[in-house]
Amino acid sequence: MPTAPRRKPAPTRAAAAAPNALQRVKAAGRSRRSGGGAAERNGLVALGLLPELLGYHLRLTQRAVFDDFADAIGELDMSPGLFGMLVVIEANPGLKQTELAAAARLDRSSLVPALDKLEARGLVTRRASEHDRRVNGLWLTAEGAVLLKKAKQRVARHEERLAGQLTAAEREQLVALLSRILPERR
Repeated sequence: MPTAPRRKPAPTRAAAAAPNALQRVKAAGRSRRSGGGAAERNGLVALGLLPELLGYHLRLTQRAVFDDFADAIGELDMSPGLFGMLVVIEANPGLKQTELAAAARLDRSSLVPALDKLEARGLVTRRASEHDRRVNGLWLTAEGAVLLKKAKQRVARHEERLAGQLTAAEREQLVALLSRILPERR
């Protein structure tokens, strides 16, 4: 006995109202052609597989973190990388440039311009090492120490905002999970 063709269930009210991926792409294309850009601003652009990618979410988070860091630091005018370098130099007075490069995960071509910036601002000084005159050691200047103290206070508030929605255990778990991502490249 032949069976009747199956009918598609009627869409729910929410499903009927929500544009599908093709509709979002078409709307975005119309918007671009008209010069409006409204589709992008209204979140109607289909993201394809991006929301499924861990790297995509890490990048969105990185952007948000860096933006908040910049807001927190304000007129102190310092990137997260320069802040990290100052923290390491403070913790290791006389540190060799090669040791700082290794700690900051920077190659020499990136380290030297960053140190030049810090030195030009009067925050760091390079001097011959007490143990090996052929090697430059790095020290914070008095001005660098004052600026770093202010920056640390602001970064502490920034960190509170980052972890504000996490319990202490969740924060620890997040750090542990992040450390497992490509550890050989960190």
